[in-house]
Amino acid sequence: MNNPDSIDSIHDLFAKNKSELNHAVNFDANAKTRFQGDIYEELAQLEYIYVDDAIKLDIEDSKTTTSNKPISLSDFFEGLAQLATMGVVEVTDIVEAIHREIILRPLGRFNEGNVNKWQRGLTGRIYGAVRQLTWLVGNNLASALRLYKSLLNQKDLRPLPETLKQLVNVLNGVMGDHLVTHHNPLAIPMTLYDSSLRPSHGHLKTIEISGRVIILCHGLCMSHLSWQPAEHHSLGARISRSLPKSTVLYLDYNTGRRISLSGRSFSTVLQELVDKNPNISQIDLIGHSMGGLVARSALFYGKQQGYDWVKRVGNLLTLGSPHHGASLERIGCFVQDVIAKLPFAGSLAKLGNLRSTGIIDLRHGSIRDDDWKSLEGRSVLPQDFHHPARLPLHVNTYFIAATLVEAHYDSKATSLLGDGLVTIESALGQYEGARALLVPEGHKAIFYGVSHYNLLYNERVHKQVVAWLLDNGQHSSYQTGDALGSCIYSYPETIEVVV
Repeated sequence: MNNPDSIDSIHDLFAKNKSELNHAVNFDANAKTRFQGDIYEELAQLEYIYVDDAIKLDIEDSKTTTSNKPISLSDFFEGLAQLATMGVVEVTDIVEAIHREIILRPLGRFNEGNVNKWQRGLTGRIYGAVRQLTWLVGNNLASALRLYKSLLNQKDLRPLPETLKQLVNVLNGVMGDHLVTHHNPLAIPMTLYDSSLRPSHGHLKTIEISGRVIILCHGLCMSHLSWQPAEHHSLGARISRSLPKSTVLYLDYNTGRRISLSGRSFSTVLQELVDKNPNISQIDLIGHSMGGLVARSALFYGKQQGYDWVKRVGNLLTLGSPHHGASLERIGCFVQDVIAKLPFAGSLAKLGNLRSTGIIDLRHGSIRDDDWKSLEGRSVLPQDFHHPARLPLHVNTYFIAATLVEAHYDSKATSLLGDGLVTIESALGQYEGARALLVPEGHKAIFYGVSHYNLLYNERVHKQVVAWLLDNGQHSSYQTGDALGSCIYSYPETIEVVV
């Protein structure tokens, strides 16, 4: 069970030691070291306080392995046919709901009894016939495409072109959980790729990986290709040049699934990687946006499951990850609730239910099953009722935030604007109470004049990430005694617009 008093003791310890040091006449490095040692001796005890009993979930799709093959061109057409069928049926449901409300509400008969009678009436039967005909045509078309694919030799299956891959990424981000539920072949399997874009089900099984492994995890509606691994100036290429003895891998996954389910799957994938490559000495995780939350979730569940890979993790770096939620999803949820209360327009709120649970989890940065599994429908607990997911103390954790403004300007508007999608506080894990992520200030960086998307490609961001990886915790504030530290601020060399 959680113990909030333990957090209070940490804050008290900071206040007590800081007060003593401020009044000390001869403050030296030894005093700072003792101060730091006391704090992290207390923190070490928290490592075990915030671990709930293991949650036993019988969810088959959370047991994703690296044996899944990437989507082929024939998979794309089969999945598109199925998706079109599902879309027509969903739209028919919404149109019928609006039609029913317009007819029944003015008569004062918009209630459960009359809605049930509607289904047995002539109009209800017509809508039902449209749905059945759509399913019949769609299923037959999908079956024909599936038969054609089965007749092809496996080696004759054409890989998905990069342009279509981008479309599939967006579809997975927007409705990835629906794709899984309906067994749609467009649902992206979780797979690791190397820098040559060879998937783990093939090439990575034939070679042995050893030493240090650095894994890059993409964000919502993106893929492993979003890191531009083949480009000379990409983050992965820069890491490979700076750490030539390391191996850079790229994670590809369905961003529309629950983040906690993706975290569980990622944990399993990492354990398989370690089992097949026992000479891996260290694993570093770098996540952009949702990818940072998936990495945190994997660490949480990997520790719960007692997986060995967790002990090998050295560094966790997140780039613009909404650790405490994304404002855009909160606004979308608010708008949906308002529409649901409007007469004759309430049925339009069903459109909001089409968005994926992965997007819904971004509302408050949910990375645990406990934040949603007890609820009906497709929602998450309010932020104040979230279950904390502490960062492993043996991992050096670094948070990067960005803001669109190009010069330091302290204001609430600047903080809320953030990188356009995530606020500075959320990206840096700043929050009141037990859900605050205790990352030293020296492990945080704010980049001015950088958007959420450009965190992937900004040269200043790349240099900072490489610098932290090269340091590898050797000069960590955990060790030097500078517990309070100072956040890193990075500004563009030329300023075009100052807000």
